[in-house]
Amino acid sequence: MAKQSSRFDYYKSRQIPGVTVLQASLSDFSYDRHAHEEYAFGVTLSGRQDFFSGGEFHRSPPGNVIQFNPDQVHDGHPGDDATLGYVMIYVPSAQLEASFADAAGCERAARFHGSETLLADPELRHAILDLAQLLIHWQGTRIDQEHALHRMATRLVQRAGKFQPGGRASRPDALLLRAKEYVLANLEADLSLDEISQAAHLSKFHFLRLFRQQFGITPHQYVLSCRVNAARSALEAGVAPSEVAFRYGFTDLSHFNRRFKRIYGKTPFQYQRSVT
Repeated sequence: MAKQSSRFDYYKSRQIPGVTVLQASLSDFSYDRHAHEEYAFGVTLSGRQDFFSGGEFHRSPPGNVIQFNPDQVHDGHPGDDATLGYVMIYVPSAQLEASFADAAGCERAARFHGSETLLADPELRHAILDLAQLLIHWQGTRIDQEHALHRMATRLVQRAGKFQPGGRASRPDALLLRAKEYVLANLEADLSLDEISQAAHLSKFHFLRLFRQQFGITPHQYVLSCRVNAARSALEAGVAPSEVAFRYGFTDLSHFNRRFKRIYGKTPFQYQRSVT
C-alpha cells in the first residue's frame, strides 16, 4: 500500500494571541535544522519521531512529550516505515511567564528553561492534548483556553524544568546575545558575517566557532531561520507572500517557498490561507 502524502494543519487560537497548534502527519518529509522564537510542546501520536537537538539524537515513541525552549535548534523526520503523527503547540514566552512564575511560587516572571527534551509524563501529555483539542476545534472561551495553558505550564514547572531567575550571563553568552539581537533588529538588511561578529565584539572566525558551539547552528542558518520566522508573522498579518519574500531578502518567491516549506511543511501561500 502506498504511503499517504505528508499533511500539516495549523490552527491559531482566536482567544490567546500568538498561540498556534500544528497537527501533522509525516510520511515523506524531513524538517531542516531550525529554531522557533516560541516555546514548543508536542506529543507523538503514532509512528516514531526522530530528531537531533542539543547535541543529541532523540527518538520519541507514541505517548512521549517533546519540549523545545525558544531558540532551541532541532530538525525532525519519521523514524521508521510507519507514518508519523504528532501535535505541537507553539506559545510565545509572554503568554507563559505569569503561569510559570505562579507555578514556581515567584512574585515576578522569570525565565523558564526546560531541562529535558523528551518526557514520559502522562499528566503533561494529557494537558498538552487537551489544549490542542481546544485549539484545533476552536472550542472554549478565552478563560477555558487560558486555564488549559496554565495547567500545562504548571506541570512543566513541576516535572520538566527549572527557573533561571536572571543573574549575570557569562561573557560568551552576553556577546552571542548581542549578536542575536543585532540579527533580529536587522532582518530586512543584507547582513554580513563581518557585521554580525563586529556587533558581538569578536573576530569573525572566533565568532563562527563560538556561535556554532553554543547553538548547534551556523550564523547563516540562524539568520535564515529568523527570517523565515519573521516571514511567518508577516503572512499571519496578511502581507502578500511576494512582498514578504522581497522584504526578508529571499532571492525570489520560489526560493522563499522552498525555505519556508522546509520548516513549516507548507508553502507561504498555503500557510497563510490556513491561519487567516
